[in-house]
Amino acid sequence: MYLIISYFHMTFAALAVTGFLLRGYWRMTGSPLYKNRAAKIVPHINDALFFATGVWLISILNLQWTQHAWLLAKFAGLAGYIGFGMVAFRFGKTSKIRLIAFVAAVASFAFIVGAALTKSPLSWLAL
Repeated sequence: MYLIISYFHMTFAALAVTGFLLRGYWRMTGSPLYKNRAAKIVPHINDALFFATGVWLISILNLQWTQHAWLLAKFAGLAGYIGFGMVAFRFGKTSKIRLIAFVAAVASFAFIVGAALTKSPLSWLAL
């Protein structure tokens, strides 16, 4: 069961970052696809499934997330990803601010992946 949920989690992660990059491209180029209803709804569904499978994996592994620094780091990275994403897509007043927030959100996502793969709060720096 663990492997199945893990593969779903990784698939949702790949879809999340791909969709985020695509929406960022649409936003920065002024594409009408950015305002498409599906482009606004589908990412929320995917992100909810992504989060749910992560919680399910924690449950399957019987991990105490407060006792594993790498899990806490992933949650901190998730908060950064969400916050920067909100600035990039909704609250950024200028295109420069939106671009900086977009890059920071992608960096936050990369940090989360690094923490997951290395099982270290240092993420990629642990290699």
